[in-house]
Amino acid sequence: MTTTGTILPFRGELPRIAETAFVAPGSTVIGDVEMGDESSLWFNCVVRGDVNYIRIGPRTNIQDGTVVHVSGADGYTTIGADVVIGHMCLIHGCVLEDACMVGMGTTVMDGVVVETGAWVGAGSLVTPGKHVKAGEMRMGRPARPVRDVSEAEVAEIARIALNYRNLAVDFMAALKDGAPATS
Repeated sequence: MTTTGTILPFRGELPRIAETAFVAPGSTVIGDVEMGDESSLWFNCVVRGDVNYIRIGPRTNIQDGTVVHVSGADGYTTIGADVVIGHMCLIHGCVLEDACMVGMGTTVMDGVVVETGAWVGAGSLVTPGKHVKAGEMRMGRPARPVRDVSEAEVAEIARIALNYRNLAVDFMAALKDGAPATS
């Protein structure tokens, strides 16, 4: 693991972060949190597993300024593999299945499930208990189904996930060498 972020225990639980994961400077990971291989947590994010647990799958990227939290006894947060979470999101007590997209500035609330291949558009609010079906695009405040996700958009999720995985590798190498990150 390459991190210059803050990793804090809570109630005896220390975050478990894969050796190949990246936690950027200024980010904080607290408590019962697991981050999978090649996942990345970008600048100024908070992942707080205090009153429940958070699981983040491999190759998932959580972009700058995002907050991931939990909600009481039933409110764990799980984020699958190859998930793209845009800048400045709030992910709270919900399930994001594999290879889905959560656009910049989106709030996903308690009890929500976003299925594999679904897309929640930028600036959306997914209210408690909603179910975003595989292949569905939702947008708005509150988020409503607007259309099916295209094949090109499914490919875009994979492209962004791979791009962030590669960018994290570059940042980890630069931090290890003590040099500024360049691509």
